[in-house]
Amino acid sequence: MAERNLQTVRDLRRSNRSLLLRRLYFGGPLSRQDLIHTTSLSAASVSNVIADLIEDGLVVEAGALESEGGRPRILLRVNSSALHVVGVDVGETRVRVELFDLDLEQLAETDLPLDAGGFTAPEVAARIRTGLAAVLADEPPGGPALLGIGIGVPGVVQHSPDAVVHGQTTGWDAVPLERMLREFTDLPLFIDNGAVTMGQAEMWFGAGRGSRNTVVALIGSGVGASVVTAGSPYRGSTSSAGEWGHTTVQVGGRRCRCGSRGCLEAYIGAESVIARYLETTGDPAVRDAPDEESALAALLARADSPAARAVLDDTAVHIGAGVANLINLFNPERIVIGGWAGLLLGAGLLPQIRETAREYALHHPFSQTRITLGDLGPDAVTRGAATLPVDRFLAAGGSRARVETAQPAPAAGR
Repeated sequence: MAERNLQTVRDLRRSNRSLLLRRLYFGGPLSRQDLIHTTSLSAASVSNVIADLIEDGLVVEAGALESEGGRPRILLRVNSSALHVVGVDVGETRVRVELFDLDLEQLAETDLPLDAGGFTAPEVAARIRTGLAAVLADEPPGGPALLGIGIGVPGVVQHSPDAVVHGQTTGWDAVPLERMLREFTDLPLFIDNGAVTMGQAEMWFGAGRGSRNTVVALIGSGVGASVVTAGSPYRGSTSSAGEWGHTTVQVGGRRCRCGSRGCLEAYIGAESVIARYLETTGDPAVRDAPDEESALAALLARADSPAARAVLDDTAVHIGAGVANLINLFNPERIVIGGWAGLLLGAGLLPQIRETAREYALHHPFSQTRITLGDLGPDAVTRGAATLPVDRFLAAGGSRARVETAQPAPAAGR
């Protein structure tokens, strides 16, 4: 009984630490009085837990506010320099690695292109290893400890218990990515679908902030989505929910990379948009571009030409129809369009996308949904990947030991 009571006390203390850390992380700086008023904790509990967090170096004072007839209120915030964290975006054409502080402000970054046909597990693992060494090269000895590495990948990620990646469009069949990365790092690893990581970044810091029911759509070489319901990503029974790109928009339509026909990705993914344009013109600026991002940018630069305009208008219609499907299925407060290609396309096509969505969606849910572009730019997947270890750290009440021994599914809400 004594052991059980001790465990209960420890659990309660960890829960209180987590609650206050989250309030300060997402809402700080705040005073102790603010924390008392916005939580169910007593003044004594807040005082004791904050004292512990300050002693651990996780919380620091951030100035003071004058108060009428009393002592100034001391403001508190999470110590952003206490720990560093790495985020990795595994794209189909390159691997991006970034180093962040605890507030997820970028400290270092590197972009490592993948050779044509180089999207193999060994090549990706090698790029991650090189990128990790590059961003950590200037870290001083005895500097902030690394909390962990978050990694966003295309495909379905299952934990059994190590992360295994299934990517039908990329040819990855149960790739043991976590085991491969363990060959060169013993840091805590958090691997998830790239659309889910981007969704969490937009919910924490970007266009989804303040909402509870949002769909964050990623349009890159491929297409995916993070469906956030009641503040958490909906994963389905085997973690494959959100494969928006493989919903059928035309029976018997264009061949998709997944092997099926008529998938949304076959009409709005960057690879498909470029291919459809080149089917009608041999434009060398697009055909001979050094990479997919440059090719799409060149196509958009020709938006006034009949061939480019026809492809872009058709792309806007298909994105809008896909957005309408999301509205009718999930009734979200917001739909956020992101990903490097989504941001490039959306900059000019968003009005057409909204109008098409209005035509195809049910009127009432459409009127309640805001359709917008992501706020965090093309590296949102990388930043979102870094939220995975940070989220676990906050849930563990600031205990690094618990980050290293448990990896629950991330919660997009706050």
